[in-house]
Formats: sequence, C-alpha cells, structure tokens
Amino acid sequence: MRMYDIIMKKRNGGMLTKAEIEYMINAYVAGSIPDYQMSAMLMAIYFQGMTDAELSVMTLCMAHSGDMIDLSSIPGIKVDKHSTGGVGDKTTLIVAPIVAACGGRVAKMSGRGLGHTGGTVDKMESIPGMRTAIAEEEFFAIVKEHGLSVIGQSGELAPADKKLYALRDVTATVESIPLIASSIMSKKLAAGSDAILLDVKTGSGAFMKTVEDSINLAEKMVAIGERNGRKTVALITDMDIPLGHAIGNSLEIVEVVKTLQGNGPIDLLQESLEIAANMLYLSQKGTLAFCRKLAARAVADGSAFQKLVAMVAAQGGAIDVLQDTEKFAKAPCRGTVRADRDGFISRMHTEKCGMASVLLGAGREVKDAPIDFSAGIIMEKKTGDYVKKGDVLATLFTAKKESLAPATALYREALTFDGAVPVEKPLVLARITAEGVERYDQ
Repeated sequence: MRMYDIIMKKRNGGMLTKAEIEYMINAYVAGSIPDYQMSAMLMAIYFQGMTDAELSVMTLCMAHSGDMIDLSSIPGIKVDKHSTGGVGDKTTLIVAPIVAACGGRVAKMSGRGLGHTGGTVDKMESIPGMRTAIAEEEFFAIVKEHGLSVIGQSGELAPADKKLYALRDVTATVESIPLIASSIMSKKLAAGSDAILLDVKTGSGAFMKTVEDSINLAEKMVAIGERNGRKTVALITDMDIPLGHAIGNSLEIVEVVKTLQGNGPIDLLQESLEIAANMLYLSQKGTLAFCRKLAARAVADGSAFQKLVAMVAAQGGAIDVLQDTEKFAKAPCRGTVRADRDGFISRMHTEKCGMASVLLGAGREVKDAPIDFSAGIIMEKKTGDYVKKGDVLATLFTAKKESLAPATALYREALTFDGAVPVEKPLVLARITAEGVERYDQ
C-alpha cells in the first residue's frame, strides 16, 4: 500500500477503504509517512470531504493511537459532555452536578482555555487546593462515590490528533468540518463514556459562525459517535452573546454557585438545564420532558449544589469558598465601562468580550501562559438591554492596572447600539440526533 495512491484516490473524490485509512493514520503516527504527504491528504480532504463511514473509521483509529480509558468498572451509563468553546461558558460545572444529583454518572476530562475561550480546568483551579490532575484509580473512585468527577486530560489521549492538528494549523486546513469532527470525537471516544452530549456553539464567539455550519459539524460528530456505539446528541447553542454575566475564572465559579443555588442568570440556568436534561436522557433516566423536570428539581432542592461541594471536597478543594463566595481572592484593580449614548445593545461581538478578559489576565494567548484567577469581567448589561448614557455596562477586574484602558476600549468596541429592540433568539437553536435535526430558530 502506498500513500501516493491513497492521496490520489481522495484527490479524485474516491472513498477510502478501512484498510487504507488505518494504514494512513497508523503509519503517520509511527513516522513512516512524511508530513508533506499527510499535508497533501489533509488538503484533499479539505476539498473532497469524507463520508460518515470514512470519518467513523478514521476517528476510531485516531482514538486508538493512544490510551483508551476503560470506565467499565464504574456502574451505570457514563455520559460525557463536550463544548466547542465559548465565552462565559461554565456549564460543565453546573450540568455535571445536576446529572449526578439525578443518579447519572459523569467521568469527564476537560481542557484549559486558550485565546478568547475559557477552560473548565482553569476555572476549577481558581478554587484553592482543587486538584485536577488525579490518578485514574482515584478518579474512578470519586465517580463511584459521588457520581461525578471533572479532571484535566491525563495520559496520552489520541496522539494522532495532536500530530494532525499541528499539521492542519500550518497548512490552512483547520476549517475542514470533517477534520474538526474527527479531532473532537477521537478524544471523546478515547475518554471511554457510553454516551456523549455535544454542545456546539455558534456565532461571533464560536469557531463556527453560522447555524448551518454548526449543524453540519454536529451531524458529522453525531454520526461518528453513533457508528462507534456511543449514543450521541448535539445541541446548537447561541454564542452571539456571552453566557451568563461573568467572564473569568473565580468570577465564573461564583456564578456557578449562584446558579446551582437558584440565583444565577436566567440564560445560564436555562441552557444548563437543557444540556443536563439531554445528558439524563442519554443516561436513560426517562423521556426528555421528564428529564427536564428531574434537572429543574435537582437545582430547586439543593441536591445539585451539594454534588458540586462533594466533588470539590473529594478533589482537595476548599469548600468554604463555595459556601461563602466572598472568600474568593479579589483582584486589586477594577474599572468600569460606561455607555457613551442612549439606546438598546443590539449586538455583542462575543470574541472581543473574551479577548478583553484575556487582556485583563483571565486567559492566555499562548499555551501554558500563567493566568490571574481573580481577573475578568462582570457584564452588567447585555444584548437586548436598554441603557442610558453613563450607565455601567461592565465592571473589569485585574491585577494589571495598565490593562484596564486597552480592555475597556476593546470591550466598548464589542458592543453595537441601536434605537430598536433587537430580535431575541432562542438559547438552543437546534437539536441533532441520529434521527435528524430539530430546529428551534425558525
């Protein structure tokens, strides 16, 4: 078998066989296929695409290129959740406790933030003492006892994806929907859960800017999951507006606590309940309508919050900051962004809002850069709100006083004003299953 022939076959629109795909991935990881040939294949895929059958084989092969987590010792259906990344998206730390409180099992590996998108592991580590690097045996034990554990990625999951992504990054093939789908799902398959809920963000703060592209990506990922024996559902959620009111690590943990105690922002609560309900549905806890009631009850009766406290305690975190969020360390410098006109906020460029928080120290522009857990933004006004000149739009927090001016300018640049009330969009725009697409935005 020659890589040259496989490249030419895909270049000409042919469908690759299982043997060809397995040879291509395994030989590339082993180093016997050079970067220049794999670059040519990636560009061929970019233009010719891949069928669901091809993607299913390639993704599973990528997953098997490294460690495969075996969760079978944990009783019950284990359900995973993946978000394609957003601003103010702290839903994992809300939905996992809800699912656990309703008898589900969540054994989740999460990532760190990069660029304008925040990372769940960074948010968790803003809790003093919180451990996110945990040995597999202890990770399993926490899930068995409490129903949930969220940790950082451990071991060597899908090394084929790391190699391919590095190549895509320098060959203008990052935007290929089949390649994005296989990248995400290879890690999800390797993580070992029985079912997967995909939260595919769309809009100005998301990688996928249109609902149509987001649905296309979601359909590919659902097909990969289902073909590989994982019950999979995807939700298309709006990221034209930051989620909730807080951007920044400890600020978002405070908002998680408020939401689980029933006092959080309505948009964050509603989206979290819908995600949790779908995860419970995948956990076979009942119909989707019944699972929505279960999720709402877990917040109302306080059991979901207690699950968060239990997980944090099990992973060494200080639960006193959850019981009294005023104990979180405060940023030494703060500033305000005020409206310079009257009118409705008609649009928020979410990515710019996220980058303003990065300027303040809440995120990182390069991998492994240090972050300031107390830095970030509290949004006082969002899309659809009417403001008068001089009203506070947002409060900024940082340890770097010199960052306040550029962050203020960027945040102000992210807002568009109008004299008319903007049309309100649903938080969840579509739901994709193996049976098809259900649109909520039409």
